[in-house]
Amino acid sequence: MTTSMSRRHLFAAGGAAAAVLATTGLPTPATAAPAPVRRSGADLVLAWNRELLTTVRTAGLQPATVHPTRSFALLHAAVHDAVVATAGIGRPYLFTVDVAGAAAPEAAAAQAAHDVLAALYPTRAGEYGTLLAGQLAAMTPAGRDAGVRAGRLVARLLLGLRADDGSAAVPPVLAPGTAPGQYRPTPPAFAPAAFTHWAAVTPFVLDRASRFRPAPYPALGSARYAQALGDVAAAGRDTSTTRTADETVRARFWAAPIWNYWNEIAQSVVGGSRSSLPVAARVFARLNLAFADAVIAFYEAKYHYRIWRPITAIRLAGTDGNPATDGIPDWSSLATTPADPAYPGAHSIISQAGALVLRQEYGPRWQLAVTSEALPGTVRRFATFQDVADEAGLSRIVAGVHTRLDHEAGRQLGHDVAGFVLRS
Repeated sequence: MTTSMSRRHLFAAGGAAAAVLATTGLPTPATAAPAPVRRSGADLVLAWNRELLTTVRTAGLQPATVHPTRSFALLHAAVHDAVVATAGIGRPYLFTVDVAGAAAPEAAAAQAAHDVLAALYPTRAGEYGTLLAGQLAAMTPAGRDAGVRAGRLVARLLLGLRADDGSAAVPPVLAPGTAPGQYRPTPPAFAPAAFTHWAAVTPFVLDRASRFRPAPYPALGSARYAQALGDVAAAGRDTSTTRTADETVRARFWAAPIWNYWNEIAQSVVGGSRSSLPVAARVFARLNLAFADAVIAFYEAKYHYRIWRPITAIRLAGTDGNPATDGIPDWSSLATTPADPAYPGAHSIISQAGALVLRQEYGPRWQLAVTSEALPGTVRRFATFQDVADEAGLSRIVAGVHTRLDHEAGRQLGHDVAGFVLRS
């Protein structure tokens, strides 16, 4: 059983600041007192989020066996706890820092963000240092040094607590399945299964990775399975004649890392709502803690069930024992299949978690214009967060890499994980 980092006890001291145990989790909008709105406060959080997006999109900077959502969670948990400690409102993710005298929350947040990212991506320390220097220079001297000290301490403590969380483990090799329904590497690369170690990474907020594990996969001989497989066989094929032009656009639009989209969506909402620094810090912390734990949870489920991907299932349908499915040996999907088992679907999990977190803070309806790093120049518009989540999840069916079974289980898992984070 894994143990959530947020349940550990801690006392540490350094300089003029001390870290003390916090017994509660993230703040809720009802308990967080309003803070004076400084437009630069939310902008500060957005700037560091953009910096991390740039980093993870730069080839060679993200370690291949460390999931990027861990970095987003560390960044925003540090920013959040630094703001809570220095603004004197809200509840911390893990611990608070008791600062002697007044400390500027903006300085604490900027320093915490810098220190986390510089530790995670040392080759970009120069860029991070430039951003930090510019932010600190724009702040008034009052409380700035105390804020810097607080931010440094929060970052150091958080990085120390996550140092042995299992993310640095060597991924074990997964033996390819041989029986009907069992996962095996997929064409064209037939790459080995990825992130086989991630289920053992310590969650940030969940008490265990398997807490919300989806129900067992339906029997291969069931009508439900046959229907789901038939749908993706028709709509998800590279040469499909039933997939509409708009469905093809959707499949290609959502093909990039799904947590990147939702962090950009959050940027537009937080910026457009003129959120204060405490609100911006809270929203991004909740969002990315939910994503990080959702990834741990979905890898636990994927490698627990080890369900084959549609491209394997369709090509080998003649072996599944279901008279309603027919094998298509030359079937290929529109999109390239990721190197991990099918069930549950990652896009559906992350998107449902993102929709729930943002809806909690900003309400269900929001006019959204979403762009894609996978399909530059294309903008898709939505009226609600749930509309975004539904399209992103369902896009993986017409892309040919998931069935509706994966989508439905993923949507539920994302809802459960995000709900747990919001209640913590």
